[in-house]
Amino acid sequence: MNYPWCIALLAALALSVNADGAERPNILFIMSDDHTTQAIGAYGSRLASLNPTPNIDALATRGMRFDRVFCNNSICTPSRASILTGQYSQSNGVLDLTGNLPVDKQYLPVAMGDAGYETAMIGKWHLKQEPAAFDYYCVLPNQGAYFDPVFRVRGELPWTRNKITTKGHSSDVITDVSLEWLRNGRDKSRPFFLMHHFKAPHDMFHNAKRYDDYLDDVTIPEPDNLHGQPAAGFGSAATRAYGAGVTKNHPSWGLGKRLGVDQSLEKPVYGQTVYQKFLKRYLRCVKGVDDNVGRLVEYLQQSGELENTIVIYTGDQGFLLGEHDFTDKRWMYDESMRMPFIVCCPKTVTPGSSNGWLINNTDFAPTMLALAGAEIPAAMQGRSFVAALKGQPKPNDWRTSTYYRYWMHLAHSLQVPGHFGIRSERYKLIFFYGCRPDGSEQTPVAWEFYDLQKDPFEMHNLYGVAQYKSIVDAMKVELRQTRKNLNETDAQYPQIQAIIDQHW
Repeated sequence: MNYPWCIALLAALALSVNADGAERPNILFIMSDDHTTQAIGAYGSRLASLNPTPNIDALATRGMRFDRVFCNNSICTPSRASILTGQYSQSNGVLDLTGNLPVDKQYLPVAMGDAGYETAMIGKWHLKQEPAAFDYYCVLPNQGAYFDPVFRVRGELPWTRNKITTKGHSSDVITDVSLEWLRNGRDKSRPFFLMHHFKAPHDMFHNAKRYDDYLDDVTIPEPDNLHGQPAAGFGSAATRAYGAGVTKNHPSWGLGKRLGVDQSLEKPVYGQTVYQKFLKRYLRCVKGVDDNVGRLVEYLQQSGELENTIVIYTGDQGFLLGEHDFTDKRWMYDESMRMPFIVCCPKTVTPGSSNGWLINNTDFAPTMLALAGAEIPAAMQGRSFVAALKGQPKPNDWRTSTYYRYWMHLAHSLQVPGHFGIRSERYKLIFFYGCRPDGSEQTPVAWEFYDLQKDPFEMHNLYGVAQYKSIVDAMKVELRQTRKNLNETDAQYPQIQAIIDQHW
């Protein structure tokens, strides 16, 4: 006698357990755009006293906060590509905002699907090509709109033409879509892997109306290095202003004009006024993200799935909130390249713990796959840090530095020169080669070196200081070898390589 229902039940059970018989965890990967560690209470920055993120902080209280997590290119599209592929930019081909990720390189959802997970991608995608490796997707076209966003979904027409329209603020609407999928859109006999990506708090920071008065009567603490910065954006070799800033020292982006600040105001009042408007708009968007994180966690709690769901919160990169008198990201300074990363994993992580391993965004995919009991594709360059989540010792062969490369030389009006470098636990070495890949529009070449233990805000460039020469020399050797190991050299860009050879 045939019992098809029994066969289906056994198949579902097989998908929902690991090889050792343990139930597979669901994985909820929440990522915001440009949400930096300074604007998360759990990281204890100058903004923590404002209590900007109680729901995200609660994840850290129940889980683990990672303190040394960095992107390898502080721009939306390349960072997202590294997360999806587990690869650095030259390996996955996504160097800048024009890059795209074809389905055959969408390694993370493919591997999750092969392991029996139902996969979904909801919110900001920003990788140009269809996220077809996911079972379900509902994604913003390009950057997407803050209000009444349009989404692209799977359908009978070419994917760019299958659209749905919505009403409301993007943070609320993206969460509505995720909650609907969690409630009614998935096969509940299978574990889920959901990538829930907010658009907020990407500039120009348009918040939902209900937050218009949030922090209205509060004076936002300023960074100590907001005022009085030199007009040159980097190194002693610079001869003109670089970077997009808050005060009149770095006006290239025109932030004050965009915020409607009176241009006749003098220093330092002008910068103070711009900063307050800038931060309040940013933090109002952060508040909307945090409240919607609370909605997601509340659903998991009410559905009884929270104990078997790994909840990860991160941002696609850091963001400069006036530090160095800069805004935006792109620079290799910590506020820009450092990513928040919080993992709430009740069956694995010690509540309220923290970790200081050097991790970067190529490690996210291998780690999530390891947590899912899935096979890690050989093409991935990152490594699983599940041992860190378990509180185990750092492997002896774990990286001693993390690599960074910014390609978009002087892009837009943000005026950040091309550069690359490595950051160890204590030191940072940056090389500003200063040109486009074809060698055009060259800017002054400069090295920067920081002792992060003595100078955590990277205010004193120690390159050329005699007592650090041996350390700098060793880091140059490591940087050269790291670039070779990761396929991150400039063999394809002889004009850049010539500058490197001349100034190394």
